[in-house]
Amino acid sequence: MAASDAQLARMAQKLRRHSLESTAEAGSGHPTSCMSMADLMSVLFFSEMRFDPADPSGSDADVFVLSKGHAAPILWAALREAGAIEDDLLTLRRIDSRLEGHPTPLVPWVRVATGSLGQGLCSSVGMAWARRSEGAPGRVFCLMGDGEAAEGSVWEAAAFASFNGLDNVTAIVDVNRLGQSGPTMYQHDTAVYEARFRSFGWEAVTVDGHDVTAVREALAAGRHTRGKPFAIVARTFKGKGVSFLEDKEGWHGKPVKKGEELQKAVAELGDTDIELRVEARRYSPITERAPVAPQVAPAYKLGQEVATREAYGTALAHLGAHCPQVVALDGDTKNSTFAERFKAVDPHRFAEAYIAEQNMIGLALGISTEGKIPFASTFACFMTRAYDFIRMAAISRPSHLVLCGSHAGVSIGEDGASQMALEDLAMMRAITGATVLYPSEAVSAERLVELAARTPGIVYIRTSRPKTKVLYANDEAFTVGGSKTLRSSPKDSVTIVAAGVTVTEALIAHERLAEEGIATRVIDLYSVKPVDADTLQRAASETKALLTVEDHSVHGGIGDAVAAAVSGRAPVSMLGVREIPRSGKPAELMAMHGLDADAIVRAVRALA
Repeated sequence: MAASDAQLARMAQKLRRHSLESTAEAGSGHPTSCMSMADLMSVLFFSEMRFDPADPSGSDADVFVLSKGHAAPILWAALREAGAIEDDLLTLRRIDSRLEGHPTPLVPWVRVATGSLGQGLCSSVGMAWARRSEGAPGRVFCLMGDGEAAEGSVWEAAAFASFNGLDNVTAIVDVNRLGQSGPTMYQHDTAVYEARFRSFGWEAVTVDGHDVTAVREALAAGRHTRGKPFAIVARTFKGKGVSFLEDKEGWHGKPVKKGEELQKAVAELGDTDIELRVEARRYSPITERAPVAPQVAPAYKLGQEVATREAYGTALAHLGAHCPQVVALDGDTKNSTFAERFKAVDPHRFAEAYIAEQNMIGLALGISTEGKIPFASTFACFMTRAYDFIRMAAISRPSHLVLCGSHAGVSIGEDGASQMALEDLAMMRAITGATVLYPSEAVSAERLVELAARTPGIVYIRTSRPKTKVLYANDEAFTVGGSKTLRSSPKDSVTIVAAGVTVTEALIAHERLAEEGIATRVIDLYSVKPVDADTLQRAASETKALLTVEDHSVHGGIGDAVAAAVSGRAPVSMLGVREIPRSGKPAELMAMHGLDADAIVRAVRALA
């Protein structure tokens, strides 16, 4: 039997009480931010959403994303009251508890980690897009704060959702007027929020967020809206229900004190003695295409010149043709990243994110929660704009999320410094649990794309603009954490460690040095994280020194990875970019920044 409005209103009060008590026990948290959205949560979890409290997968069900992640206590409370979790709410924020201060997938009902504001809608829209592309049922509900509407990523997501006609997503904005340090930009001027969503192509309504009847009607209207995403702008009060908290500044992120203050607050909530049973409600399942093991089919000739960015596109297209779980996203660079080859194979599994890199990563993360393997590509330098999204994606622990940054380094040439990624290896190496791969030629590029699709978690592939000669046979095997020793002898005096475009330069330098009687070892360090520590340490023990050469900043990239792996075993000298580059021909820039064969020869002479 459906809950009545009176029952939902009382459940909202109970959720407020839980939020007050759990944060008071923890001595930290955001109870007032929870209290403003309690009626919204009550209607969503105990009336509107179709889900099975015994199944957090979200399969054939509605899913919920709490974008204003600091309100985690009320999410835990709603899940507990709905019978979805059994955790003790009073363990909030304890080190031995799954109930963290902001939502993380330690609780399996959390699909994506939130807490860095402005990201939840991006991931929610990604989930909705994935469901639409497969014809899968179920709505995606995203509850966000008014403060985070100042983030541009919110409107990137809004534009994508309307452009793609995603009528299976509902955004709910908790307009409680107060931010962390003061009032929000528009305070309670809800007309501004409604007008903005409408201007982005959404259907939108404004409601009293504490009127459960109005909230129910708005959610029903959203479920029946066709052709447009739906937004509910809910006017609420922070700290609702407690006189000394309600609409008062200075209470953000501040719990009430245990004892008299807590007792007074709870007393003002009135009777909160209620239990509402949530019955499992699902949609009719669809027949999904079975996953296929990712596999590529390189077809190159030794010595053939192919850019790794092009080989990436070829491999991606092959995966698109054979692996239904693989999808591709691109940031309006598909004719340069060659992701357009995937689109030609299956346009329904290709998402054009346009020039909105933050949203592209958020979309990809959301898509990954639907059992897909997303490949998101753009120029590597533009990945830096989305770095916070990548950081939060790592906290979300995605099953698969592949990022490809192309046109890396000074070797792109005349476009100049603004287009030259010189920081991407450093930033991706810093992402906990991430895998970083850097092919030097076409076969390795294709094989590393295959490897990325098979590797759990976040994988970053760095591709280059210049064409390089094919070095490997088409059946060459590559592994995460591996490397290729391309040249070696018992007489090697120096080991040259290169990756990407510098591998070619290292091989040229090797030949020239051999003519001078200087033997060198050359390693293609295609796996930048994790590195092949065994091979590097062996080289450190068998040669006098190691020389790293990379088309990247000398800080944070291959040089630092190698130095860490061989620390104390042998000296490491590093060639990398040390100054802001300028426009020029690729060869000129490689020479200017000491990355070409001439520079390698000079460095090896000094070491040997």
